[in-house]
Amino acid sequence: MEVLSESIIIQQQEYQIPITEKDQPDLFEIESFYQRGNGNFWVAVCNEKVVGSVALIDIGSHQVALRKMFVAKPYRGANFKTAHRLLHTAIAWAKEKKVERIYLGTTLQYRAAHRFYEKNGFQAIEKEKLPANFPVMNVDKKFYTYGV
Repeated sequence: MEVLSESIIIQQQEYQIPITEKDQPDLFEIESFYQRGNGNFWVAVCNEKVVGSVALIDIGSHQVALRKMFVAKPYRGANFKTAHRLLHTAIAWAKEKKVERIYLGTTLQYRAAHRFYEKNGFQAIEKEKLPANFPVMNVDKKFYTYGV
């Protein structure tokens, strides 16, 4: 699956995160895992190649978890605005679905992602402030929230 391979390349090669296909079974079940309730999954495509993705998981109580936000290196930045477009597509979807809050977890290594989320209105929060139903991944050490 192209989405899986692109996200693994970014995680393993760019950030040296030891994650494998077996650690991401959700990417083999996008429809049943993400596309239910207020959740969804989007990909950015250029020349018939997946160059980015973002997903929302419905965690109940008008809240979603943002996941699988990846953009291939050549498509990052101001020229393509791929990450911006993906994120704002997810936020627009959340607004349409009357979601009140988006949460996300990320690794400490993704410093550019931290700046990106903060620039786009996400506020850093402590892990203890996450809702009980937020699916924390083992690699997640930094957390954010966004009021829709």
